[in-house]
Amino acid sequence: MIDLEIPLGKRSPSYRFFEMLPAILSYGALILMIVLSLISPLLAAIYLMLIVITLIVKAVGIAIHTIAGRSVLDKSQKINWAERLDDLSAPQDSYEMLKGHTKGFGMPQHIENLRLVAADAEAFPKPDDVYNAVIVATYNESYEILQPTIQAVLDTTYDKKHIIMVIAYEERGGEAIKSTVERLKKEFGRKFFAFELVEHPKDLPHEVIGKGGNITYAGKYLAKWLNRRHVDYKNVIVTTLDSDNRPHKTYFDYLTYEFIVHEDRKHLSFQPVALYFTNIWDVPAPMRVLATGNTFWTIISSMRPHTLRNFAAHSQPMEALVEMNFWSTRTIVEDGHQYWRSYFYFGGNYDVVPLHVAIYQDAVLAETYTKTLKAQFVQLRRWAYGASDVPYVATRIFTKKRNVPLLAAFGRLFRLIDGHVTLAAVSILVAVGGWVPLLVNRDAYTSVVAHELPDTISLIQQIALFGLFITIFLTFKMLPTRPERYKRRRTVFMLVQWVLMPITSICYSSFAAYYSQTRLFFGRYLDKFDVTVKATHSSQVAAKEETKARKAAEQN
Repeated sequence: MIDLEIPLGKRSPSYRFFEMLPAILSYGALILMIVLSLISPLLAAIYLMLIVITLIVKAVGIAIHTIAGRSVLDKSQKINWAERLDDLSAPQDSYEMLKGHTKGFGMPQHIENLRLVAADAEAFPKPDDVYNAVIVATYNESYEILQPTIQAVLDTTYDKKHIIMVIAYEERGGEAIKSTVERLKKEFGRKFFAFELVEHPKDLPHEVIGKGGNITYAGKYLAKWLNRRHVDYKNVIVTTLDSDNRPHKTYFDYLTYEFIVHEDRKHLSFQPVALYFTNIWDVPAPMRVLATGNTFWTIISSMRPHTLRNFAAHSQPMEALVEMNFWSTRTIVEDGHQYWRSYFYFGGNYDVVPLHVAIYQDAVLAETYTKTLKAQFVQLRRWAYGASDVPYVATRIFTKKRNVPLLAAFGRLFRLIDGHVTLAAVSILVAVGGWVPLLVNRDAYTSVVAHELPDTISLIQQIALFGLFITIFLTFKMLPTRPERYKRRRTVFMLVQWVLMPITSICYSSFAAYYSQTRLFFGRYLDKFDVTVKATHSSQVAAKEETKARKAAEQN
């Protein structure tokens, strides 16, 4: 069997080189600006302008994909996916009835799917044969966080008698989480086909402390459970959810539909759009900006299937998961890493299918403003630790044992590296790069190019604001209704908050990327999944009341 694991202990020289490469390139991008400024302000200006022009080209593409992605998301979520899924139960009859009706978003493709399924019915499972297993990973989250997630699954339009709910909780979460999940089972246990609680033991060998080990343990339990009930792995699709993930009401109908109509389903995973809007009105302004940016990144990704990767909540066939031994237990970024595990396991025959429907998630929110700011950085540095995939991918491409096409794999590696280097360096270069020649080279004061560079970059930044205006406009179109506890001026703050974008880009996104890449450079690996703090407005109020009561008791 192909080795899919991240190495333990000492790495090989080639693996260590590629671990260091993201940091070398990211720091090198800044150092090169300084070196070129010392040599020639003109060379520095050319270098910076190339970066800015590249950024503008990307920004245009981002704006186009953002507008298109939001439109597709809105239209897809209005489709009656339960009805379309039901059409697959009798594909020939449904095809004959619908083949002349082409109105409706996605209807021509639906009719074509019916034709193909009807032509070779044995190659496609029937909707009644398919089961959706939902693994909800939790560490120590409260009932107030988990209950809405389970309720959201229950509120979907999909037949709940075909949903297997698995709550994967951590032994290290203590008695509190055990009590919470048992309460949830009493409340929801009879409302699904099955409701299983799986406790992940602490300190298992060869595991980092993280979500990967938890959901893998739950996946292995699920495999045994299915075997006992003689349920074929081929008919099971597994969705992993974090404790605060609320799927759109049509999610499982849509997912099951796509699972059925793709004949090569074993080599696919399915990626919904993450919308970090559930508690957006409650979080501080910097977190709102970052949450909105992350939301639009997932929307844009859904419009570029050739670059789409597993992220956060996603779904994959049980058959493939069992063969691959589920997820990695050696990384804190098991979601993105699962793409690469699957890609190499299937010899490059693997794709991610976008689902243009939402999984609603919380923005970062802790009990206090200061804790929230810290928790946001912790979350972003974990995401940025996806740079650890660079050596994993590179050492599997540049080897005689390579099992994937060289050019296609190299293109994926290039995009992976480019994404992490861009995340780290570009915001800083665009923000301050125009001043570097004047700051480090005295001769630059006599250079017209050096004097004009800051103004030129500033003008380009103003032009680029057009993309920001699009983001702001779409944000207000997508925001949930303002809670009654907030006055109208809160809406004004939602507009003013965007002045923080340059600050959040540098202080959070760039610094988090440099932090993670620096740790990889020195071999100081992140081997613990720092759980993102998830508070609610009600839990914040309760915490404040508890603090007041404790202080009052101390004074008395």
